[in-house]
Amino acid sequence: MQVSYWEQDAMLDADFIVIGGGIIGLQTALELRQRRPHDRIVVLERGLLPSGASSRNAGFACFGSLTEILADIEAIGETAALALVERRWRGLNRLRRRLGDEALGFEGFGGFELLLEKHVHAAEQIDSLNAKLLPLFGQSIFALDPQGLAKSGFGPQVKALVRNPLEAQIHSGRAMRSLAKLAAAQGIEIHTGAEVAALEESGGEVRVRTGGERGLVFRAAAAAVCTSGITSTLLPDSGIQPGRGQVVVTSEIPGLSWRGTYHLDEGFYYFRNVGNRVLLGGGRNLAFDAEQTTEMALTETIQSALERLLREIILPGKEVRIEHRWAGIMGFTKDALPIVRKTSERIALGFGCNGMGVALSAEIAAETAILLTE
Repeated sequence: MQVSYWEQDAMLDADFIVIGGGIIGLQTALELRQRRPHDRIVVLERGLLPSGASSRNAGFACFGSLTEILADIEAIGETAALALVERRWRGLNRLRRRLGDEALGFEGFGGFELLLEKHVHAAEQIDSLNAKLLPLFGQSIFALDPQGLAKSGFGPQVKALVRNPLEAQIHSGRAMRSLAKLAAAQGIEIHTGAEVAALEESGGEVRVRTGGERGLVFRAAAAAVCTSGITSTLLPDSGIQPGRGQVVVTSEIPGLSWRGTYHLDEGFYYFRNVGNRVLLGGGRNLAFDAEQTTEMALTETIQSALERLLREIILPGKEVRIEHRWAGIMGFTKDALPIVRKTSERIALGFGCNGMGVALSAEIAAETAILLTE
């Protein structure tokens, strides 16, 4: 496609380009604006709406359930696991300061974890883990909640309920809309429908080529790659693999007896109330290979498992009708740790998800902006 003089002269050059208009990408642009008030900052997003998981997630403002943190300690060691919890907690607070709770749709109902038979032994480690987290939170975080379990109406498979008073939930659509509005108000240019086909650094600049019929080449002094689950398509050596998350939302359920965010099976399943509806997602562990994909599709294996969980454990004996189903693409690393590093002199990778994009986004954005400006 031909490029006009006007386009070439005023629309394709920038000081910074951020690839990815999700929760990390927009905040990276905002962090760059804070550090460089007068620079031109451009965000390129491949979808008309954020196309990864930012507006397709469950909206958990969480930093790790009991069994999830214990699993992380076993996998990456206590020091790294506790440091990761701290980064998540700092990130959540930074995000709340940036947007405010009303713009986030923040609701502090608390978080809970259902312990089935295979994980009920984790309750024995509550006191020990609370002691390790005390310097960060200044209070005990996890506690058994027998009264909450008795009132919940959950199935008999649930042997114990663990409560976390600091966990909350957000409205992911309102949060992303608020971030986009804030970015636009600060002079950040957001181009949607701009799928990046390639990027390269040469001649003291970064060139970013978009695909499609109106394929264009943008140029900038530096670029940030904040594309979560599809990062490997641009940076094959990033070590980030996609992971599809499938979600269902029920119709309204009269007399829903609980509120909050709930975890099950080391975080592989998660559910919450949305008003009087139930949102449920997860099950990726049933088919790791099949769910390591960037295809936004629903599968019978996962959808059937989610419906069984609803009917047998979460809402036993209740009429359940599914009104919404969708999939989103997350990104994962083998050690569950974020990646913020330069891939070349002028290109930085900002990735922090592993299912914790809401919590880590603000911290990862700040670290990525620092890499590009110092």
